[in-house]
Amino acid sequence: MNKPVMPEEESQDKYSVPGLERGLRLLCEFSRQDKTLSAPELARRLDIPRSTVFRLLATLERMGFVERADGGRDYRLGMSVLRLGFEYLASLELTEIGRPLLDRLRDEIGYSCNLVVRDGRSIVYVAKSVTQTAFTSHVNVGTRLPAHATVLGRVLLEDLSLPQLRALYPEEHLEVFSSNTPKTVVELFDMVQADKERGFVLQEGFFETSISTVAAPVRDHSGNVVAAMGATIPSPHIDASQLDIIVARVRDTAAELSRLLDHAPQGGAKVVNMWRG
Repeated sequence: MNKPVMPEEESQDKYSVPGLERGLRLLCEFSRQDKTLSAPELARRLDIPRSTVFRLLATLERMGFVERADGGRDYRLGMSVLRLGFEYLASLELTEIGRPLLDRLRDEIGYSCNLVVRDGRSIVYVAKSVTQTAFTSHVNVGTRLPAHATVLGRVLLEDLSLPQLRALYPEEHLEVFSSNTPKTVVELFDMVQADKERGFVLQEGFFETSISTVAAPVRDHSGNVVAAMGATIPSPHIDASQLDIIVARVRDTAAELSRLLDHAPQGGAKVVNMWRG
């Protein structure tokens, strides 16, 4: 028995542009792992004729969204994609307001600071403020990392219930990136709820053994977590004499950004002197 077509689905199909959809799907095939792809490979992945792929590539190449890799037969993303990405980030009220706060936080604590948002199972770095030190981070604006395996990601998962987490991570065992990575959804939920109760996360060597992170949630007018603000300490351990200062400044700055996004906390802020190492 055929499934009946709902009116809204019929309307969506009516206004769908197949060529545009194919072009966007083609662009989405490029990734950190697949920086260059050939036309035959793209045709195989998208399950469309090679002639169609060649026409799509020719159009996207003319507009600067793809380019030939080293003048060869393979393609890579072009500068127009990068320009769109930065224009999008620049259009976010969150980054516009947050960037000067990151700079100030960096100057106050002497460590690089980041602002990230969640996209499904990944966190995406949307703003950063770095210190002029010998330490060079491989994380740039636009970098994506697994939410469940990172301190900043844990902050961004705080609003999710256990059923919502199960829907996001339906697999029995989560992908492990370090000895600290939660191995099941229940373990992740318990960890995130403890983080939420504490009001911040301080973790030494959680995702990378040589990096420690202090992070706090940024909330909007609805009270939902919309971003995570964090400080990156290039050391497997944080000087005990600096802990209170770093945690306080990260939390205060995240709360300030929340207020600027029209978040009004219900009642007084609850301070919990608790650290889960």
